[in-house]
Amino acid sequence: MFTGLIEEIGSIKKVKSIGGGLRIQISAAKIMDDLKIDDSVSINGACQTVVSLTENSFDVEAVEETLLKTTLEKLKPGDSVNLERAALPDSRLGGHFVQGHVDCIGELAKIDRLQTAVNLWFFYPKEFTELIVPTGSICINGVSLTSARVENNQFMVAIIPHTLKSTNLKDLKVGGKVNLEFDIIGKYVVKILDASNLSKRTSPLDKYITQPMD
Repeated sequence: MFTGLIEEIGSIKKVKSIGGGLRIQISAAKIMDDLKIDDSVSINGACQTVVSLTENSFDVEAVEETLLKTTLEKLKPGDSVNLERAALPDSRLGGHFVQGHVDCIGELAKIDRLQTAVNLWFFYPKEFTELIVPTGSICINGVSLTSARVENNQFMVAIIPHTLKSTNLKDLKVGGKVNLEFDIIGKYVVKILDASNLSKRTSPLDKYITQPMD
């Protein structure tokens, strides 16, 4: 479990193919102070397990399913990535509940630079429309943000200067791809409502079902 508050920006050192997956080595500083093998780390919003580490870097292995749903497949040496260690039980939840389970890939549609904030508009796949609402929580590349507006299959987030400086969102260009994770609470609400609606539906076979006799 994560909070969506990025601890530092790491850098990709090596990317190596392992079967259908990738072994990725990331250089870091702040998070290395207590990082251990088997720990979970959010890399651009994707929860990965540390499989080896040195004093200033760690390795993860991204399998086929991860590469299918995230942008990790596109990483190359020198790329910047947002890093966050798993939250501790006594941590303040400054962002929102983030699982590190990426739902889909979004695409930056437009950048509006205001006097203070930078508004970023993203495309997202239409099948996820029920999971995003105005002023709801959303995780972009591991960053906990608020969807300020939602129009068709686009949403907008307003980025404050501190967040822009502290994450790799500042490097995004129009057409750039990002990892999206929708609010886990919203997912369960949609699932419950779907199940409720399904139980109320009638089947054309109902009229052929014999009622039990007294």
